[in-house]
Amino acid sequence: MAYIQKILFGSPGTGKSHKVDKELIPQKLKITSSENKIKTVFHPEYTYGDFLGKLVPHTKDNGKVEYKFFEGHFLIALAKALKNIHEAYDKDGELTGEIQNVVLVIDEINRGNSAAIFGTVFQLLDREDDGWSSYDINITQLEFLKLLELIGVKFTYDNKGEIDEYKLRPHDGLKQLKSLQEKIPYLNFDLVNRKVKLPPNLSIIGTMNTSDNSIYFMDSAFKRRWDWEFIDINPPASNYFNDIDSQLRPIDRELWKKMVDTTNNFIKSHSDKIRRIEDKQIGYYFIKGDTIQHEAIRNKLMFFLWDSVFSNEKKPLLELLNSSPIRVNNPITKNELVTFGDFVRFYKEFNTAIVKKIAN
Repeated sequence: MAYIQKILFGSPGTGKSHKVDKELIPQKLKITSSENKIKTVFHPEYTYGDFLGKLVPHTKDNGKVEYKFFEGHFLIALAKALKNIHEAYDKDGELTGEIQNVVLVIDEINRGNSAAIFGTVFQLLDREDDGWSSYDINITQLEFLKLLELIGVKFTYDNKGEIDEYKLRPHDGLKQLKSLQEKIPYLNFDLVNRKVKLPPNLSIIGTMNTSDNSIYFMDSAFKRRWDWEFIDINPPASNYFNDIDSQLRPIDRELWKKMVDTTNNFIKSHSDKIRRIEDKQIGYYFIKGDTIQHEAIRNKLMFFLWDSVFSNEKKPLLELLNSSPIRVNNPITKNELVTFGDFVRFYKEFNTAIVKKIAN
């Protein structure tokens, strides 16, 4: 039940959406039911209310106006994922079936103000190895009650109009729900705290055109919480990077920490070309895992350096690549380093240049 939390990026027309629909969703996530696929498109008018939920006025037949809470795309996806977990357990809290995955697809993720749209949901994007969010967030009572309603919870009320019992078949009654929660703590039924987390069967996949990158700025903290995958306009042969990776040293946690320190020193050595350099440093958890894949270095670290650190001045990156031992007698020219696709194809030079700096 491995989740995906990834942004696919590249030039328009490179097949990002096609890869999401035809490869990631059916093959990686094993999702076939349309009920488990929730899709949306960010745009300049898209808001937190569209994402989580909002009150909308509704005129009744008698002419009176009442307000109804309509769920947003994220709340729909979260509720469906939690409902799938619930349906895989029996009344005794024993897993009896396969937990189905759910995916929320966000096309054009950078065409909306992602910081404003995600709001507190941003905190949930930090996830543990088991797929659960590292931290929970508190949502409003309206959002929480709608979430429970979407999962299938029925409410009974006392004579004061307060909720006195929840029913979620086959776990009728709050007592049974509390017992179930001890075994699968995917919901907090405390209406005071209203805490939620992302479950491991909920994936979030975004797509963005690099040519639209200036529409809305994505800060480094937001970018760090995603895996990234570059879709090249002219992709190299399928075994191109596999051959390179097999020649390079595997990256364990200790080597990764040294690479982080070396990268930060490299960034600081060019502080005169970088604005807000404090925000351009990376931490050891910029990429998680006991073993760091070379693919993650290409798609996340190299893109961060290209797009966020040296976005206006590529000369330091050219100098870094040419410091590689394999480029001593055959330096790369600036005309060979025009696009990110060019940069990522020099991964062997990038890796060996960083390792050389570590050794020195």
